[in-house]
Amino acid sequence: MTDDSRFIYRPIGILKSPYARRIDAPHQSTVVAGTETGNFALATLELQHWLDEKVIQDLSGFERLWLIFAFHLSEGWRSSVKPPRGGPKRGVLATRSPHRPNSIGLSAVELVTIEGRTLHLRGVDLLDGTPVLDIKPYVPYADAFPEARAGWIDELDARLGRNSAPGPRKPR
Repeated sequence: MTDDSRFIYRPIGILKSPYARRIDAPHQSTVVAGTETGNFALATLELQHWLDEKVIQDLSGFERLWLIFAFHLSEGWRSSVKPPRGGPKRGVLATRSPHRPNSIGLSAVELVTIEGRTLHLRGVDLLDGTPVLDIKPYVPYADAFPEARAGWIDELDARLGRNSAPGPRKPR
């Protein structure tokens, strides 16, 4: 593989979300403080026509899913960024900034129900129109590591409270 290798992905669906602008959406799917309703957002994801409905067969038993998506409105990136929780600039790969070398995101969401080719989701932090590249089932024994260290975030938690995160930014 060379430095200029490229990958081409086709979205498996486009997310329909109540969040039209970045300032409206929470920074993490589990943080809804400061959103318009203060509730976990509901969203839908309809599979693209080129996918066979069998691809979501057996998903209905899962409570949570990982959405792998493209930050489609992200423009450019920097090697260090200022996290929304404050503090000094951090290396972009040590953050969850949408402005990344490759604009790919990951979000754990709740699967509410499936109707035909449409997945009804709750607790999204994605903007309306976000291209979803893939879905993976959330598997607690493999995906949850509650005692894992979180580097500089642990330091912030010690100062600001465990798992504190800002809600959406207010319009300027």
